Amino acid sequence: MIGGQHAYALVRDWLGEPRAVDRERALAELARRYLAGHGPATDRDLAKWAGLPLRDARAGLGAIASELTERDGGLLDLAGRAAEAELPPPRLLGAYDPVLLGWTSREPLLGPHQPLVTIEGLFRPFALVRGRAAATWKIQAGKVVLEPFGRLESGDAAALNADGKDVVRYLGSSLGSRV
Repeated sequence: MIGGQHAYALVRDWLGEPRAVDRERALAELARRYLAGHGPATDRDLAKWAGLPLRDARAGLGAIASELTERDGGLLDLAGRAAEAELPPPRLLGAYDPVLLGWTSREPLLGPHQPLVTIEGLFRPFALVRGRAAATWKIQAGKVVLEPFGRLESGDAAALNADGKDVVRYLGSSLGSRV
């Protein structure tokens, strides 16, 4: 702000002229980084996540073909990574959590509950149990309220309730505006 006005500056005025980037190397690095965070995945997943044409996603994956391994269902992953990681404990995830972004289909995570979590472009907060959506949640009267999709095992419910208390504790006084 300069006085009461917003001030704007061109990026190149602050950082100088950008270096030229080799397109093939950039697509390869994008594919590598995407798979490091989202693999295993398909070429279509990469294209959707990056907002690229499918041909560019395929070019990036093709450039790192020697670094890839194919998993079940035609999924690609970086070679040398464990096929399956240990599932996280039950957790409350916020609206638009990145776990929902980056794939063409959310069905493996949300299953038949997708209409309860993703509604006309809006993503509701949800609970993740054993790698699957198990409930949606909201804050009501200063507490986390779960809306399970089915019966939760007592240990999972306890873990989600503890996570809810952590959410409330973290948000602290800002909850006053939400109550």
